[in-house]
Amino acid sequence: MTLAPSRPAPRLTPASWALFALALGGFTIGTTEFATMGMLPQFGADLGVSDPTAGHAVTAYAVGVVVGAPLLTVAAARMSRRRLLLWLMGAYTVANVLSAAAPSIEWLVAGRFLAGLPHGAFFGVGAAVGASVAGPGRRGHAVAVMMTGLTVANVVGVPLSTAVGQAFGWRLAFVLIGVLGGAALLGLWRFVPERGPVESSVRNELGALANGPMWVAFVAGAIGFGGLFAVYTYVAPTITQVTGMSEGAVPWVLAVMGVGMTVGTLVGGRLADRSVLGTVVGGFLTTAASLVLFALTAGSVAGALAGLFLLGVTSQVLGLAMQTRLMDLSPRAESLGAALCHSALNLANAGGAFFGGLVIAAGYGYVAPAWTGLALTLVGLAIVLVSARPRGARRSRNAGPVGAVA
Repeated sequence: MTLAPSRPAPRLTPASWALFALALGGFTIGTTEFATMGMLPQFGADLGVSDPTAGHAVTAYAVGVVVGAPLLTVAAARMSRRRLLLWLMGAYTVANVLSAAAPSIEWLVAGRFLAGLPHGAFFGVGAAVGASVAGPGRRGHAVAVMMTGLTVANVVGVPLSTAVGQAFGWRLAFVLIGVLGGAALLGLWRFVPERGPVESSVRNELGALANGPMWVAFVAGAIGFGGLFAVYTYVAPTITQVTGMSEGAVPWVLAVMGVGMTVGTLVGGRLADRSVLGTVVGGFLTTAASLVLFALTAGSVAGALAGLFLLGVTSQVLGLAMQTRLMDLSPRAESLGAALCHSALNLANAGGAFFGGLVIAAGYGYVAPAWTGLALTLVGLAIVLVSARPRGARRSRNAGPVGAVA
């Protein structure tokens, strides 16, 4: 009997390495964005402030994303995409190291704001570069590979950085994230190629914003997605003070939620392929149901874990569909359209953290943010339903699911 010759293992192409470098950048950004929430009790205690006040650092990061995404993308419209990615990741790395050295909550808030500035622009430009590197017909795949970094960050990076922060201090966790940013910077420099002259201008980018339906979707996401962040921002103190779990269990709880987000990304992709608008509406409804479940069962370990897992699933289904819808409705400015997705979701991050902190500071307890998040989610749903028209925007043939949210 003659044995068939074994097939050589497939070799990674230059495009694969470029996408890996972009995904590593996404992993770095996702880790530091959500790790701040997991370490909130640590830096709050170290800097001598309450949990709601410490939550301002989360809000500041989100505001930085909202401001930086369109501003930097438009201002650098004529810059080489590769060079812009390097500058953005370099600034991100420096801002995280500066956050580690913050002597007070005011300095930490400033550091988180600076760290948020490159976030949206990086994902917006990276999405366009990834699509260009992958080639025709693989736009959705390329963007999904890049955004996988965010999903993996919620499963691995956030729990690990939270554990490091608890064991060795939150400052070391930020330093290590800075080191990770340096590795991402090296990968981008080594593997992301130049893609020729940039065919864009500030005028073209700004002109692409004249799209009413896109801004309606933007507002719906900016308000409605705040339901997730009203809970996620204060998940660490809620788990310890309401559920009764130990501080050492927080990284595992974050990992459970991260697994839920991963499941939501996979499920949401298939649902959005069938109907983007239908998935948006369904995502709002199921996220609202998950928030109610968590609010009613947060006092038990099983109930809290189930609620947070489902919230991770449903919020990612919603976020994925909202991102796809925003990109479908954006005009001929890929980088800016993708960047605005992150502005909307991080505006929700800021709003969720802010309103969640208000109800805690008012003495309503750590379950109250879930009810506040429910109100935000329902407002977002109402905007979508009121603005929906029979002749809604059609999905682009090339627009595919775009991965996890930030």
